[in-house]
Amino acid sequence: MLMNDTKHNTGPARTNATPPASVPVMDADAIRRALQRIAHEIVERNSELKAIVLAGIPSRGVEIARRIAEFVRAGEKMDVETGVIDVAMHRDDVGTRAELPVVRESKLPLPLEQRTVIIVDDVLFTGRTVRAAMDAISSFGRPARIQLAVLVDRGHRELPIRADYVGKNLPTATREQIQVRLANVDNEPDAVWLLKE
Repeated sequence: MLMNDTKHNTGPARTNATPPASVPVMDADAIRRALQRIAHEIVERNSELKAIVLAGIPSRGVEIARRIAEFVRAGEKMDVETGVIDVAMHRDDVGTRAELPVVRESKLPLPLEQRTVIIVDDVLFTGRTVRAAMDAISSFGRPARIQLAVLVDRGHRELPIRADYVGKNLPTATREQIQVRLANVDNEPDAVWLLKE
């Protein structure tokens, strides 16, 4: 099943029945290594781990945040708090979509002041989802810092946003799609696929 989220696909709808070619980009081991490396980088760059919140964007970002927190716990013997930050009503295209977005409950440990909130998502594309996440976070408080961690950065930014932690940089064409599958979310083996036209 292809994803229609704007961070994955901004090209026109398909007009023929020919399926795109699927190219494997990351398997389960590669995803595990990437997230373990991100966890290590987070520890290196943030001296106060107790002040960190990993805020996942539903749905795969929430699972990725959970896994990163587990790697930090395994390496540092310390729990890092996680949360959920839904962006549905903060997107700049919410009024132009044909269908209403699915809204999920946001949950963040409060207060956010004096804390570093790390937004976590599966794919970074235009940057608009991340901008919406920052707007959503501001409704909960004013964190000391906001950082960004993504499994895949596919380029094509439309806003001046960059990730602080990246599992894999993957240059793509705008008409291509990135499909992320995580076992705990999709009931499929962990994998990242590049769907070519």
